[in-house]
Amino acid sequence: MCGVAGIVSTSPPDPEQVRAMCRRIIHRGPDGEGYYSDAHAALGMRRLAIIDVAGGGQPVYNEDGTVAAVFNGEIYNFMELRGQLVSRGHRFATDSDTEVLVHLYEEHGEDLVTHLRGMFAFAIWDMARRRLLLARDRVGKKPLYYRQSGSSLSFASELKALMADPAASREVDPVALHHYLTFQYVPAPWSIHRGIRKLPPGHLLVWHEGDVRLRRYWKLDFTPRRVGCERDAAEQTRQLLLDATRVRMVSERPLGAFLSGGVDSSAVVAAMARLSDQPVKTFCIGFDDRRYDERSYAATVARRYGTDHHEFVVAGSSALEVLPRVAPHFDEPFADSSAIPSFFVAELSRRHVTVVLNGDGGDESFGGYRRYAFMKRVGRMQTPRQLRGMLNSVGSALVQGNTPARLRRFGRGLRLLGETPQQRYASLMSYFTNEGKDALYTAALHEQVAGIDSYDLISRAFDTSRADEDVNRLMDVDVNTYLPGDLLVKVDITTMANSLEARSPFLDHHLMEWAAGLPGRWKVDGQVTKALLKKAMAPWLPPELITRPKAGFGVPLADWLRNELRPMAFDLLTDHTARSRGLFRPEVVRGLLQDHVEGRDRANCLWALLQFELWHRACVDRPGNSSTTTAPQPAQGHCG
Repeated sequence: MCGVAGIVSTSPPDPEQVRAMCRRIIHRGPDGEGYYSDAHAALGMRRLAIIDVAGGGQPVYNEDGTVAAVFNGEIYNFMELRGQLVSRGHRFATDSDTEVLVHLYEEHGEDLVTHLRGMFAFAIWDMARRRLLLARDRVGKKPLYYRQSGSSLSFASELKALMADPAASREVDPVALHHYLTFQYVPAPWSIHRGIRKLPPGHLLVWHEGDVRLRRYWKLDFTPRRVGCERDAAEQTRQLLLDATRVRMVSERPLGAFLSGGVDSSAVVAAMARLSDQPVKTFCIGFDDRRYDERSYAATVARRYGTDHHEFVVAGSSALEVLPRVAPHFDEPFADSSAIPSFFVAELSRRHVTVVLNGDGGDESFGGYRRYAFMKRVGRMQTPRQLRGMLNSVGSALVQGNTPARLRRFGRGLRLLGETPQQRYASLMSYFTNEGKDALYTAALHEQVAGIDSYDLISRAFDTSRADEDVNRLMDVDVNTYLPGDLLVKVDITTMANSLEARSPFLDHHLMEWAAGLPGRWKVDGQVTKALLKKAMAPWLPPELITRPKAGFGVPLADWLRNELRPMAFDLLTDHTARSRGLFRPEVVRGLLQDHVEGRDRANCLWALLQFELWHRACVDRPGNSSTTTAPQPAQGHCG
């Protein structure tokens, strides 16, 4: 695992600028650094040693030194690829997975990505052709930002590295902010800063002599496929998960697993235990609020497999202390409150291991969210067209009005019945509604985002899906929006902030592609979510884990905002600094502060505003605070 950065230009780039970029992402690679520069390119990287600790430095080169690469991630099939390349006459100088990239590029050009099994964001500089190739993995595990300025292009693993250039804009992109308030994250290709973009998952970017071209090389295909019986599918699920776990357990550094007590992380731990001759190290976060505490379920799995189990309990006071530490790492406003326990479990894990496996992706492949069952049920109701407008109007009035939380929830339900499936799902996935943003924005911000509907991002994902069943279509939407925009950002940032590498067996593209073609009824059966995966895991996991309702990785957010975090929220959101931005109407913000305790929706909206303000003060108002991050200690050793 690493952090990468670089500049390409038709005129000579400044190598010292790239060194400055890399200094801002030391936490992604505390074990070393490497650089390359010539008349048109400067590449840099920071290294976290996982494979070929002794000899796997970067950049790596082909045999004659005309192709160079810097790489963030892991290529799990690198030994297989290496064998194929050696048989074709390629010579390797290291034992690292990174080196396969330059030789694959010689063989396949930009199509090399189709041969890779892993998580990655990399840059390949072809000196002879004066061509840069940037690539991001299929689902978006590893981030990559870029900025084009005239004939120059700069790129980096994190936004803060691009901010090392004084010419980079610090100005907030109003469209990115508009989308953030809807979804609690800034979706690709936007970034929170004007003029800086994210390379979307499954995409390539080619720079050549100042021209830039983007191409999508992969999209998960939910087209139905011929399948056997459910019993055979359950067995195939177990075998695919075992294989995906096996390739992710290759490491020269200590390895463990996050264990939340849910089916997905428990399944990964069960697979690891079957593949290891040593006790698996497992890490769990709990809460002093029993409603959100799943430690007992995690402990049940830990006992069953004899893991070396570690726990940490998060209290409201802990959240208050960690917020100023977490916000600068995200570089963009990010309002998924589960980032707090994610940061704590990463911090706990890093004291013992350098690599962790997790259960990310199980819900998106096997139908784990309760909203899938809800959408399926509501979709059968067939609301008459003539009633939809009335339901929408009455529901909107209740949502917008100064009404108790119970009536607001009822109003939101009425409005959902009056919407199309695309609008309905966008509503379920939103925090600030369109009406809520209309009330919040000042006239100046209204003008800047006029005519832009964040719900269109969900509608486009619906419209481009090849799935012919509602459940599979919803999962397709999430794979292209929520998964890369929220979940994978959260895990990448919180783990790399602690110099910890996270690997996700359920995001193996072989497993995902197989699961995508399965019937939706095998995934969501009535109110039972993840039905097939639960059948597959029944021989591996305790029955109480299989039958318990999905809990998610929630936190007692409303309670925190009502108690420990309330003074911070009030001070930050109402002072002169916040008001002077001219983005939000002060009276609306004060209204949220006064009545957020009445409902979870209001608490989430308030949290989104608080995270924006924390981010702005840490990363824009006082950028020096996040200009250089130091690595946790101890940290020794390479990047995958």
